[in-house]
Amino acid sequence: MKSIAQKLKYTALGIANAIILLVIWSFIEPRMLNVENETAEIPNLPASWSGKQIAQLTDFQIGLWGDNRGTARRSVAKIVEAKPAIALISGDFLYHPGENITPEIETAVDIVRPLVEAGIPTYAVLGNHDYGMSSKKATPKTQEAERLEIKLEAAGIKVLENEVVQLPLSGSNEPLYLVGVGSLWASRDNVDKALDSVPDSSPRIVMIHNPDTFEQFPVNSAPLAVAGHTHGGQVRVPGLPQWSWLRFTQKDKVYADGWAKGFGEPSNRLYVNRGIGMSIAPIRLFCRPELTFFTLQPEEVS
Repeated sequence: MKSIAQKLKYTALGIANAIILLVIWSFIEPRMLNVENETAEIPNLPASWSGKQIAQLTDFQIGLWGDNRGTARRSVAKIVEAKPAIALISGDFLYHPGENITPEIETAVDIVRPLVEAGIPTYAVLGNHDYGMSSKKATPKTQEAERLEIKLEAAGIKVLENEVVQLPLSGSNEPLYLVGVGSLWASRDNVDKALDSVPDSSPRIVMIHNPDTFEQFPVNSAPLAVAGHTHGGQVRVPGLPQWSWLRFTQKDKVYADGWAKGFGEPSNRLYVNRGIGMSIAPIRLFCRPELTFFTLQPEEVS
């Protein structure tokens, strides 16, 4: 019979090998893109928009050592192949702008440029990392964020900050609005201003970076809101998105990804995308990068 010491030794070796495998896998998983398909119901959705697809990407985090730019490019290629009506990018193109952010900006813009070249109307908001903010207490780097915005706009990406646009659809003049809100941590968010130009009871989609902004929307004002920021928790227990590094270190009120149930005002719905990139270290564990397609459907107003 094996001695207790031998059993402990083999157990310890087994645990050590499992940890090593998990560490190795955590560097592989960021390259494994998940494509999620969701149905989103919007009150008063025009008939011409029913069944149309909206694509969402978020959180490239270009500039982190070992960043996930390859997966970002593949996700954009999948959008181009799918040809949705609209593409949305909900912030954090960059990781942490330094003294020379020109190469990082050029890379981020180069990644999304194929969307415009394919004729897909593309819209974005900026996130906290685009302002160089890795914490709420950091001072926002406004000039760096403006440089990114200028380059995105020059490439044909419309960057929204507390404003509304009517989304284009070939062969239709029926209105569907996109409400884009600025960065919460950079104090550039103004939900009231963003909603001022939206006609009452009109169909709309809301794009924000930080899910916490969603709480500011009044009842019935955000039937479909999309956000990023969380990276899905980045490291989590398999099958349990609420058991993540984010949940325990930041005590987040929102699940790290998917539909945020019981959050925000009545009749508002928020979807949190896991994003492409990462923070601190280029790892993901049981939390693959995400590209989301929403198929729009009408919903009767009760």
